[in-house]
Amino acid sequence: MNGTTRMNENERASAAGRRGIDGRPVADAGRGPITGPVLHGHCASVEPIDPARDADAIFRVGREGTDPDRIWDYMAFGPFAEVTAVEDWLARCAASRDPVFMVYRDRASGEPGGMGSFMELRPAVGVGEIGNIWFGRGWQRSRHATEALCLMMEHVLGTCRYRRLEWKCNALNAPSRTAALRLGFRYEGIFLNHMVVKGCSRDTAWFSLTEEEWPEVRACHERWLDPSNFEADGTQRISLAALTRALW
Repeated sequence: MNGTTRMNENERASAAGRRGIDGRPVADAGRGPITGPVLHGHCASVEPIDPARDADAIFRVGREGTDPDRIWDYMAFGPFAEVTAVEDWLARCAASRDPVFMVYRDRASGEPGGMGSFMELRPAVGVGEIGNIWFGRGWQRSRHATEALCLMMEHVLGTCRYRRLEWKCNALNAPSRTAALRLGFRYEGIFLNHMVVKGCSRDTAWFSLTEEEWPEVRACHERWLDPSNFEADGTQRISLAALTRALW
């Protein structure tokens, strides 16, 4: 097993400070369904897919920048060679009830920057996941991208009051594992031979965030996203990773 797939120092630290195992009674675990909300932040919004409206722009975003096919390396779908393939794919996304696919938009321009989904939804026990996340080159490592994910996390754990939110990724996908920790998720482990994606075996890294942990993480999100945390040129004054790491 190579160094990428091993638990790294930050993952180990995130897991170490969690509560012990218990079996406390849960009076009412059930939560409502997640069906595709419209969520607005300072600079980004999260909205349901509209294939007729979105296909051309999503195709363009997925082809922009240097070596765009690499965007899709760890995704179960893509890359797309032509817009008609995106139209067909988005039609299937819009019809799906789990995953519930969403598009990320710039609030000022209305232009999309990527997509994600609410998935693996188990409202009877209050558990869900955010996944199928990808960003065009212009949104990667941006304030917009972070805010879109924070909005999704708030919807699941805050608005819908789910008990547990999961983040899973290919164990070889180091940027996704880093992103999970930055957002406040805690590492749980590696599931070997978990899936087969595009003909290749996938070992999956699991992360989670619980309802007990969410208030402190949400406070980190709010502090980081506050306009006062950014210089006039958009430079952050304190990083989100520094804020969430302090919770460990």
